Amino acid sequence: MGKRTVIVSGGMLEEDFVLSVLKSEDTEFVIGVDRGLVFLYEHNIRPDYIVGDFDSTPKEVVEFYREKSNVPIREFNPVKDASDTEIALRLCLGLHRKEIWILGGTGNRIDHLWANVQCLQIALDAGADARIVDSHNQIRLLDKGITLKRSEAFGKYFSLFPLELPVDELTITGAKYPLKRHFLKPVDSLCVSNEFEEDEVQISFLYGKVILMETRD
Repeated sequence: MGKRTVIVSGGMLEEDFVLSVLKSEDTEFVIGVDRGLVFLYEHNIRPDYIVGDFDSTPKEVVEFYREKSNVPIREFNPVKDASDTEIALRLCLGLHRKEIWILGGTGNRIDHLWANVQCLQIALDAGADARIVDSHNQIRLLDKGITLKRSEAFGKYFSLFPLELPVDELTITGAKYPLKRHFLKPVDSLCVSNEFEEDEVQISFLYGKVILMETRD
């Protein structure tokens, strides 16, 4: 995996976890999105780009960046056809960023979370690896099989869900609950909370898109 771009959105931002990501050598580009900009402001972290309608951002924070920094700002009308996070994601893709982490993409608003999950398809279609991450969850979207390694796993558990359409011939090997050529429907909860049985887990499928959630307690 190359250097990553981090979108700091306006959902749940756990201080220690977010700071560890932003200060990592693997992070090279940061986009502040609406209320996520407040977190960056309070921790004296300069974003590389700012995006949002700023309907939930204190005026003094926005004015600080307008007047005292040369950070590019894209401001939008609050009445628009896309979420701030989607706009930031499309900006990343326009800048040819291929490794994208979305922080603040989870939290109390489940509608915002689900919108963010759906946005992962925009990145997938553009050939980018985008994921929603917090201290307990990592969410990705797959259109082809993957090998998960225990040594690199985000957490103890992983779950699989179809996006939009059923997933055909889903096969899981090396897991506590293996599966062979299963037709996974959107109403199917069979693939929730699986675990590693071996050092590597192989996930393959013939057709469809799979939401992969890696989680830890």
